[in-house]
Amino acid sequence: MFDKLMSWMTDVFAPKVNKIAKNPWVASVQSAILTAMPMIFIGSFATILSIVKDYWKGFPDLSLLSTFSFGLFSLFLAYLIPEAVMNNKGHKGISKQAGLAGLAFFLILVFPSITAEGRISFDLNSFGTAGMIAALIAGLFVGVIMNMFSKWKIIGEDSPIPDFVATWFNTLIPITLILLIGWLFTFELNINLYDVVNSIFAPLIHLGQGFWGFVLINFLGFAFLYTFGISSWVLYPVSSAIALPAIAANQANFEAGRAVTSIFTNEAGAMFLIGGGGATLALVIMLSFMAKSQRLKMIGKASLIPAIFNINEPVVFGAPIAFNPILMIPMWINGIVGPVLTWLVMKIGFVPIPHKPFQLWYLPTVIQSWIITESVRGILFVVILFVISWLIYYPFFKIYDKQAVKQDMELLEEE
Repeated sequence: MFDKLMSWMTDVFAPKVNKIAKNPWVASVQSAILTAMPMIFIGSFATILSIVKDYWKGFPDLSLLSTFSFGLFSLFLAYLIPEAVMNNKGHKGISKQAGLAGLAFFLILVFPSITAEGRISFDLNSFGTAGMIAALIAGLFVGVIMNMFSKWKIIGEDSPIPDFVATWFNTLIPITLILLIGWLFTFELNINLYDVVNSIFAPLIHLGQGFWGFVLINFLGFAFLYTFGISSWVLYPVSSAIALPAIAANQANFEAGRAVTSIFTNEAGAMFLIGGGGATLALVIMLSFMAKSQRLKMIGKASLIPAIFNINEPVVFGAPIAFNPILMIPMWINGIVGPVLTWLVMKIGFVPIPHKPFQLWYLPTVIQSWIITESVRGILFVVILFVISWLIYYPFFKIYDKQAVKQDMELLEEE
């Protein structure tokens, strides 16, 4: 039964998932989010600096660093998604124009307030991750229109008119159409497209914030699919659409004195990624210092420093764990146990739910746990999870090490 599953996953499922990941529309969303990641990192630095202020009252308040980086995440996506769509669809010449159209359409989409004197105001929250779903939809919509009109050009490629001038005229009609649609809904029909889009996707967000959504998405992304060579980034557009607005909501609720309730955040997910997806740090330590196979010992030592900083590609593809039934199973088990326990301890209040953006996931988990939860119980929980992951990996490690020693001896005999 297991052999059939392995064969189906390897020959059928994995190629199809990888094909989806390479689809230009999916790849564009993924690319846009990854391009904007430095802005999330800056928000994380602001979180660290806010801890300094807690202990040193004279330290300047640098929270605005987060406001104008992480707090403008949706605004960045509104530009980056249509730009990426054009690049991936082979229309690089109009990619920047598409990005500008996406930016303009998103600003209309968030339903600005315009006074009789001509003053325009926006809700700053809509520019942050709270508006992420609207930014994704706006960016893809602009991509569709721009891609459609790229086939009909007012000025052809063989025209003597300079290319940049031709681009101006060839993008006039699609950009005008995009802005007219935004104008019609927002200023004529008085329909708040921002609220409409968010309300349509609210059930999906609610499902993701539930126990099963949290466990299933994290298990699939960081353990199950990864063991078949499918990167966890495949699910990142889905998970980030749930997690990033959640941490923004938690931060807003905390500052307003309300209860912090959203558990599905990237910050909470970092708690069980001890050494990377599947909590592989324990396995790496075993390989480094307990393996009798010199080959596994060498792989373990080469993987140790990256594992401390939650980079586990060396061990996943070096031991390997991927496509290796003996080590895949404990990684799957840890991929379920970690999210389940994290959800439970945060739900009952033993570990505080994160309320500040912090996504420097390459910091050692024990350090992250203190910054994320601002609690010693967060550190204690990570230590407990590490012990559990050790117990899960240990019997499988012993089996695999014994098998590797036998293989090493056979290779020596052949030589």
